[in-house]
Amino acid sequence: MSHTVAGDFVAYGPSHWAALGLFAIGCAGLVRLGRTQRTEPGGGFGGQARGFGKAYALAIVYVVIGTHLYSLLPGQWRIGGSLPLQLCDLAWVVAVGALWTFGRRWFALTYYWGLTLSVQALLTPALNGADYPGIDYLGFFGMHLMIVWAAVYLTWGLGMRPGWGEYRFAVAATLVWAVATSVFNVIAGTNYGYLNRKPGTASVLDLMGPWPWYVLVETVIILLGWALITWPWTRMAGPRPAAGRERR
Repeated sequence: MSHTVAGDFVAYGPSHWAALGLFAIGCAGLVRLGRTQRTEPGGGFGGQARGFGKAYALAIVYVVIGTHLYSLLPGQWRIGGSLPLQLCDLAWVVAVGALWTFGRRWFALTYYWGLTLSVQALLTPALNGADYPGIDYLGFFGMHLMIVWAAVYLTWGLGMRPGWGEYRFAVAATLVWAVATSVFNVIAGTNYGYLNRKPGTASVLDLMGPWPWYVLVETVIILLGWALITWPWTRMAGPRPAAGRERR
């Protein structure tokens, strides 16, 4: 029988509900803020949005780098968990890029990864570590909250929205990550992305059968889910707000 050590994080315990409550409050506040920073449709973004976007991007870097440094300390580093190979390790980077540049490709990855995979992580956290105020708790929820908030701010706040081109780009980028990470997992005996086995804690993957079937089921669900959250935007009339030229 499994058990939890006193002081360890427990899903849907008080600290988890507190994080979900903070998530809801942050979404509402950022949507309201973003709408006050909008310009005319198709006219790009003004100084307020750009200034806040850069400040928010730097805040993500500060939070993530600050908590990740802990995993590099002697006795904390391990090949199976300390390397930046989880998709969320890329998601915070693209969120920073989206907030800094308002580029469409940065936004696309933030939108799809943030509003599906990062939201799933918040609802079913695979967190085997200390509860609040432990560094594991702060690092996990700090990173995932800021990623999802960035997607919400850009989409429902500033009014950016994806199209089928962004959908195809996100699918291709995710496929490249999945193949590269799977190869590394086989070579190093790791399980980044839970591509080789399910996490030790309860997750939605438990409903999808054993490996490799759950990977295939998850892939189909992601493709369909991302299509469903793309289609309504493509049906809306009017130009899509953008920052201008895509920065690469």
